Amino acid sequence: MEFLRRFLDYLDGLTARELVLKAVYTVGVLSALIILVAGLMMRKVLSDIPSVDKLDEYTPSLTTYVYDINNQVIAEFSVEKRAILPLSRIPVDMQNAVIAMEDQNFFRHWGISPRGIMRALMRDILHRRSAQGGSTLTQQLSKLIFLKPEKTISRKLKEMILALQIERNFSKAEILALYLNQIYFGSGVYGVQSASKLYFGKDVGEMTLGECALLTGLIPSPERFSPFNNPERAKQRRRLVLQRMLAEKFIDAKEAEAAEAEPIPTEKSTLFASHAAYFVEYVRQQLEPRYGIAQLWKGGMKIYTTLDLSMQIPAEEIMEKHLAKYDQDAAKNRAAAPAPETADGVEKSSVPLQGGFVILDNRTGAIKAMIGGRNYRDSKFNRVTQAARQAGSTFKPFVWLAALMNGYTPASIVEDSPMAYYYDGKDWRLLEGATDQYAIDLAIQPFIGNKDFKIWVPNDFDGKTQGRITARRGLELSRNLASIYLVTRVGPTLVADVGHRAGIKRNLEAVPSIGLGTSLVTPLEMASSFSTFANGGIHVAPFGVLRVTDNSGRVLEEAVPEETESFSPQLSYVLVNMMKGVVQRGTGAYASRLRRPIAGKTGTSQDSKDMWFIGMTPDLTAGAWMGYDDFMSLPMKDWTGGGTVVPWWTEIMEAVLKEQPVRDFPVPDGITFATVDQETGKLALPTCKKKILESFIKGTEPKEFCDAVH
Repeated sequence: MEFLRRFLDYLDGLTARELVLKAVYTVGVLSALIILVAGLMMRKVLSDIPSVDKLDEYTPSLTTYVYDINNQVIAEFSVEKRAILPLSRIPVDMQNAVIAMEDQNFFRHWGISPRGIMRALMRDILHRRSAQGGSTLTQQLSKLIFLKPEKTISRKLKEMILALQIERNFSKAEILALYLNQIYFGSGVYGVQSASKLYFGKDVGEMTLGECALLTGLIPSPERFSPFNNPERAKQRRRLVLQRMLAEKFIDAKEAEAAEAEPIPTEKSTLFASHAAYFVEYVRQQLEPRYGIAQLWKGGMKIYTTLDLSMQIPAEEIMEKHLAKYDQDAAKNRAAAPAPETADGVEKSSVPLQGGFVILDNRTGAIKAMIGGRNYRDSKFNRVTQAARQAGSTFKPFVWLAALMNGYTPASIVEDSPMAYYYDGKDWRLLEGATDQYAIDLAIQPFIGNKDFKIWVPNDFDGKTQGRITARRGLELSRNLASIYLVTRVGPTLVADVGHRAGIKRNLEAVPSIGLGTSLVTPLEMASSFSTFANGGIHVAPFGVLRVTDNSGRVLEEAVPEETESFSPQLSYVLVNMMKGVVQRGTGAYASRLRRPIAGKTGTSQDSKDMWFIGMTPDLTAGAWMGYDDFMSLPMKDWTGGGTVVPWWTEIMEAVLKEQPVRDFPVPDGITFATVDQETGKLALPTCKKKILESFIKGTEPKEFCDAVH
């Protein structure tokens, strides 16, 4: 009070002129302070506003698409699902719907709407909230691209300034195109193209008026107005958009009525559901180190692959159907078995049976189908490329090819007789003279119980021996002892070399048991190796990516088949012709119902832990494997794989090959054919009952005639 009294006394002492001067001075000082503070605030606001020049170079996070051989989308790599289109490819109805709903004066204002700003400001003051609303499309675009999603006065100022700059530097058409490609539509998709595919399963250019209105209605709150979450609310929003379009004279009443009657989507398009998940991951693992995470996941690349969905999809369905049936049968057997479950001497697995399947193009090495397991969500382990398992008898063709390289023919006689090996501390050696079980028992008797003396007595799955048989019959019947006999004659080192030249990358242990498939290999390696035989001895490396382009269509890489001449066409043909007998008369006979030339080999590893079948046509090689991830034995009493794997391999190939012409493996120059006796391998006389037309490299055909009637 004392201060106020003194101030009033001071004013009383001033003249009128002095009072006016004092008032002007005070107002001036206050105005200067206000201007200074406002200037500092504007400087702070403007200091971190990005340059709109960057809008020309702006590249949003784009979706990378993976295509099959027929340009069908297999999968996507994306942080945000998005595709960029020019305005000319976006329907006019979509453009008009957005303008009618979001910014009716878009083509008349210069970036901001003073009336809209004042209306929003009054609403904010009345409701005591931060600045919001009143945004033009240009303001929304500046916010989407340049600013953080915060609700403050300073951000609103930045938004308006940026909008003015954008309008000055870009045309209305360019601004509208940017907006329509940038706006968020829910479920991780951005832009009208990706939204159209998600909600309607179609290209944006195919959208109807009702669909355009539905998408536009989502913009303020995509999850809240989603037809998947709230169909009735989505319909109300669509109706509101159509009413606005009608009011703006973009459509007439009849069009609005028809659009409102359109059904709304009830579930997301299957376009985003991926088949071939293991193959897609196989591709990702190859390309991500090459191009980097940012380019692959945000760069909008196009990856054109070798996969054929028309082969992949039926293969997935058929394999799953059969393995699920095997699981059911195993569960029934477990339930019926006496406790403990190991009563039959075989420990049962508690995990689901797994499988792997792959198809290769023989000529190029292109991967046409790949199934790395039954469910990628449950297990991302790819059993085609990563599962190193014992090949079992599917390895035998490498032994037989090594024998052909050493002068054997399909008609050569091999021994399927008892034999025994001992380990001398350095190598496994054949126990000479031990050619029957009695002689073997006698020879090893002195060493039983000696820890320093190791003995190996191989046998066949049926516990029997065939004695002297042709090399062809030994392969067709998958005889273990015949295989070991040949390994002993040609040497395990050559067999390992043949395997590597054919296409196996892993180490192969050069021991007598190599012919029984004791080394670890993957289904992809086995299929690739067999395709070498079907391709006339030329190995082509398997590959999955044909071409990669960037988001502007520039080719970044293009595949060229990697060819290696591994074996002569003549050797390869003779082996393939022998392997045709496996399907015609041997362990893979189930596949003969395809009624076309098929060459292949069945296989079962030790203790039935792995079941295999690799089959070939002149054009394709398909490899199938089944087993348990925990390496437990399969409960089926199938010693060759012919009764377990071959049936579902055959059903898959029946679907795959139904449109392909039937043709045989081409015969190269230097091959001759002769009719031989099936049991002796000698040239057949008319009196021989079991005859076969056999292929030989010219000059190696037999010269003697059989001397017995069978």
